[in-house]
Amino acid sequence: MTPEPSLDTPPATRTKGRNMIAVASGKGGVGKTWFAITLAHALARKKVRTLLFDGDLGLANLDIQLGLMPKHDLGSVIAGRLTLNQAVIPFDEGGFDIVAGRSGSGGLANVPASRLQILSDDLTLLAPNYDKVILDLGAGIERTVRQLTHNVSTCMVVATDEPTSLTDAYAFIKLTHMENPGTEIRVIVNMVNSTREGERTYNTLLKACEGFLKLSPPLMGVIRRDSKVREAIRSQTSLLTRFPNCEAAADVEKIAVEIAK
Repeated sequence: MTPEPSLDTPPATRTKGRNMIAVASGKGGVGKTWFAITLAHALARKKVRTLLFDGDLGLANLDIQLGLMPKHDLGSVIAGRLTLNQAVIPFDEGGFDIVAGRSGSGGLANVPASRLQILSDDLTLLAPNYDKVILDLGAGIERTVRQLTHNVSTCMVVATDEPTSLTDAYAFIKLTHMENPGTEIRVIVNMVNSTREGERTYNTLLKACEGFLKLSPPLMGVIRRDSKVREAIRSQTSLLTRFPNCEAAADVEKIAVEIAK
């Protein structure tokens, strides 16, 4: 079991979540959860102590993508039956830890703001036990999604080349920048045919951010379209376990190298 946060941890470190990274998207279907899983696995392969937190309180499916049946999940934490630390489960195959959501239930999407803040603070207290904490947020710009970003240092917004994805990614960036101006926002372009195409897609989003928000979120990486991704998801296995040498795996590994620095 993961140890409780040390009392020797400096208060500034405990409260600011400097090692916490949120993975978000304006809309569903852009590969956000798959990316969060693969990124956590890639970091673990680089000996980075990593926790993957399922923050999709409405439609949690991190455990489904990995073929897990966790005994504990966030439902028990929010109900007060477990501490967040007690809900941490090791994913030995990937070498990282997981806090699972409650799959198949939308009940957690209506968590009161006060309880959600406690959960966010508890996660910040747990974070110093790891080198990196990856939060897989729900899609969209709802209150529950935005509130979980308050304590993170970096927010990576996943988008594709679809116009609706770019529009919703822009909306998420706008609200996050307004509510948490100190949060570093980065862009991930997923499911494109080439790196150059991904860069063009990013430039479209960048122009909107610069023109209307006076903000220039940097490009964190481009992930090429790869049929192996769908095969890994169907088999409920991490891509880096099943197809570690495919193009999409290489692209995520490159992003993990930058984060690990």
